[in-house]
Amino acid sequence: MKNVNKNQLFLAACISLVVTSMTFAIRAGILTQLGEEFGISNQQLGWINSMAFLGFPLAMIFGGLLYNKIGARKLMVAAFVCHLLGLVLTIVAGGFWTLIISTFFIGFANGSVEAACNPMIADMYTKNRTAMLNKFHVWFPGGIVIGSLISKFMTDFGMGWQLQIGIMLIPTLIYGYMFFKQEFPESEHMETDTAKNIKSLADPLFIFILICMTLTAISEFGPQQWVERILGNSGASPMLILAMVTGIMAIGRYFAGPIVHRINPIGVLLMSAVVTTAAVYSMSIAEGSMIYLAAILFALGVCYFWPTMIGFTSEYLPKTGALGMSLVGGAGMFATSIWQPVIGGWLDSAKETAVASGLTDQVAELTAGKATLGKMMFFPLAVVILFAILFMFRKKLEERRVPQGHATEEIV
Repeated sequence: MKNVNKNQLFLAACISLVVTSMTFAIRAGILTQLGEEFGISNQQLGWINSMAFLGFPLAMIFGGLLYNKIGARKLMVAAFVCHLLGLVLTIVAGGFWTLIISTFFIGFANGSVEAACNPMIADMYTKNRTAMLNKFHVWFPGGIVIGSLISKFMTDFGMGWQLQIGIMLIPTLIYGYMFFKQEFPESEHMETDTAKNIKSLADPLFIFILICMTLTAISEFGPQQWVERILGNSGASPMLILAMVTGIMAIGRYFAGPIVHRINPIGVLLMSAVVTTAAVYSMSIAEGSMIYLAAILFALGVCYFWPTMIGFTSEYLPKTGALGMSLVGGAGMFATSIWQPVIGGWLDSAKETAVASGLTDQVAELTAGKATLGKMMFFPLAVVILFAILFMFRKKLEERRVPQGHATEEIV
């Protein structure tokens, strides 16, 4: 790995993840504009959202299967091309179906970034994988902070949603330039035989983690992706809440190393599930400024879910290789894609009930949002039970964990 510039590769990976997360944040910020301009219902908006979450796992599945053969570089070429194509098609979209197609391309690009970068970082930092994957995933919430603030600023100044989408072309071109002049690492301590990777997927622990990931992902992305529609009439600023939540998540992930080493990944996941359950329930009943406090609790809860699940797979299930990491991430996004139109349907149904009871439109929107959050609480509650089971077997599981080092491999 002597010709591999770890710092440059890591930085390029982080910028590509910023683009990925900005697509989530800016789409969340423009949902109302899209609905008004094209006459799209909440359920239809849910289908548009679901395309991003569907393209993501498909890319991760294909990327996981092909990573050993084609490597991270070619997967990043696919990400770059699909980002450009998806963003441009969104800007020129003329209605529901164009948005469906363009959002799918963006989702496929986002999944390609994860499929390439997660195993690449695990290859570069073999003795500190979970900590470095958390540090990489700082830039998912970091990018959401950037995207949500850009969306709020541009909306407040009357700039259309097309310009908000177009701004993402800038970091896309930057990461494309940075990646394609770098040497990439070879795999260490992970199985690179795809046939053996596939055989290892039958491990009961892998199947268990796959199920858990479907629930941790919707616990995180459900409230975030619908924040503007759910809290738009609460008196709080939805995009500021999103920026605050993801900002806290970014800080938490940056300092994840000592926490993961002290508590271990299983303990971190159980603690996160308990806090997230309490947070979503709190958001469903909070009023006024208390919404911000509930949102802070939510940020602390979901902060470590995604990168720790990916890191757990690389450390406790190394025989599944890049394929295992990709499938775990893909399962999370696939589950989220399925639930998006369901959540939109919950909102529509709850609003119809509220309006029928005589509430004004704005009050009905808020009532529907709180009712929907109450239903979302059962996602992290189920995760609490599953991670408690995992926690009971933590000592036995430590026997199969890849040997861990300290922070000596981290970038400066």
